[in-house]
Amino acid sequence: MTFFQSIIIALVEGLTEFLPVSSTGHIIITGKLLGVPENDFTTSFTVAVQLGAILAVVVLYHKKFLQITNWKFYLKLIIGMIPAVILGLLLSEYIDALLESATTVAITLLLGGIVLLFIDNFFNHPRIEDEKEVSFSRSFKIGLWQCLALIPGMSRSAASIIGGMQQKLTRSAAAEFSFFLGVPTLFGATVYKLYKYYKTQGGFSSNDIELLVAGNVVSFIVAILAIKFFINFLKKHGFRIWGLYRIVVGIILLIMIGTGYLK
Repeated sequence: MTFFQSIIIALVEGLTEFLPVSSTGHIIITGKLLGVPENDFTTSFTVAVQLGAILAVVVLYHKKFLQITNWKFYLKLIIGMIPAVILGLLLSEYIDALLESATTVAITLLLGGIVLLFIDNFFNHPRIEDEKEVSFSRSFKIGLWQCLALIPGMSRSAASIIGGMQQKLTRSAAAEFSFFLGVPTLFGATVYKLYKYYKTQGGFSSNDIELLVAGNVVSFIVAILAIKFFINFLKKHGFRIWGLYRIVVGIILLIMIGTGYLK
């Protein structure tokens, strides 16, 4: 992986991690278009670059995360991440195999886009406007929805936001809870992936470290801007535009795969 490729992938990560369009799917396709080699480091990099995006959430919502006495907040996040952690560990090899499939990404982008077209009509009677009103049982149920994101192209953000709306959260409250839930979930996935790479490779080279640091700085800066934009946009316009975007991208990818341009 070149420095240029790592920066582009980090830009894509920062832009898409918290939007309902699948950051993993976009990174897979970006990597294929850029000709990024498929090896242990590039697979680890695409996960590890999430650290910058995670930090963006902690910085933007620091009042939430730095209230040490607010133990219920932390417990909700732990409860919510449990389903994804268990399934992620059990299905890690299968998930890694799916990460190489552009067809899987295209299909899930398309199907998820169709759902987002109508999601505002499905759950149009929200009652919960703040994280403090989210119970432990609701956190767990939202965590179950988040497990759908183990399929590349599905989008962790979309799955957990839909789960939040199904649990009577408003659009903005569901989006923010999705951001919060992403912090321990993505952090755990990143640490696990880096540990596996360290164990199999015997450490990180200086070049590996440079790419990881640069990538995470870029994803951090871009994610802050993307989160602010998304919350404001969501309050005014809902999810329809994101559904249309996913459908268009999914169709384009299927055409590219069908014509042999993208393998």
